[in-house]
Amino acid sequence: MKVTIFGSGYVGLVTGACLAEAGNHVVCVDVDAGKIE
Repeated sequence: MKVTIFGSGYVGLVTGACLAEAGNHVVCVDVDAGKIE
């Protein structure tokens, strides 16, 4: 499944990591580029 997470705060990053570990393709988007890197 392809998933996009809008907002890469604590909840967004943890959710994205869990979904990616389960085998999903995850893209995280945030206005702060430092959070993505």
